Amino acid sequence: MPVRPVITVVGSYAVGLVMRIDRAPAAGETVIGSAFAEGPGGKGSNQAIQAARLGADVALVVAIGRDAYGDAARALWAAEALRLDHVLVRDGVPTGAGFVLVEPDGQNRIVLDPGANAGLVPTEVESARDRIGASGAVVAQLEIPVETAIAAMREARSHGVPAILNPAPARPIEAEALASVDVLTPNETELRILAGRGPDAAGADLDDCRRLLRDGVRCVVLTRGEAGARIVRDDGVLDVPSPAVDVVDTTGAGDAFSATLAVAVAAGEPIEAAVRRAVVAGALACTRMGVVPALATGDEIEALLAVRAGRG
Repeated sequence: MPVRPVITVVGSYAVGLVMRIDRAPAAGETVIGSAFAEGPGGKGSNQAIQAARLGADVALVVAIGRDAYGDAARALWAAEALRLDHVLVRDGVPTGAGFVLVEPDGQNRIVLDPGANAGLVPTEVESARDRIGASGAVVAQLEIPVETAIAAMREARSHGVPAILNPAPARPIEAEALASVDVLTPNETELRILAGRGPDAAGADLDDCRRLLRDGVRCVVLTRGEAGARIVRDDGVLDVPSPAVDVVDTTGAGDAFSATLAVAVAAGEPIEAAVRRAVVAGALACTRMGVVPALATGDEIEALLAVRAGRG
């Protein structure tokens, strides 16, 4: 990607409190964990950092508390060379926090207190319109209010900038709002919720994708874990397989995927090539513990892409 992409991320920050467990506790039960660690998280922050590590010029629109966790976030973003003009520091509310339980197979269970993220409002997105208009892609997630994420999509669309929504954690969204989304990147559970079905409902994922297209989404990129991703558009369906890797922790895979996709789209890559790159980034994120330490560099992604293409 020779052109330096310009990305605006509208989203969240939360400190992650992580512990490994042998199994999830039942109701009322206490289990012994291990390897406790504290580190930066939040989908907006994670995706901004991943985009920056791929060489993008990245601005983050985010709200944090005026506390130690918020101070640590600003120091991290400065170290990762993010633009901080639109970081909002709140008095009287805490920085977001997430509790992450990681099971032996690498699967995770997360509980999030949004904290300051819950107060990020659409007018604060609109105040970043000049930056959004200068971007090659805008990406948002749903750890902030839905109306704020959709405001980011609409602002991007008004400037002709690709609007990418990572609908995590999943929440129902009106069809009128979805019509502002160019690329939607749900996982299988999130897809079913968006389509108005239960999170564990059986089958019909392709039908659900097509329903979202009828609602106005331009392209659905369904992430499917170790199976890779599926691109669904009005003109057809394409499955993109994931490389086989040794899974250690899946926590950051979705963020790595969505951010890498956004960078590739902003650089002008066709959606098929962008998804192939994003699938590799998501796979690499599964090979290390944590989220920020697991986010790959551009060289790492290129190396694995070369191996998959038979050039390595």
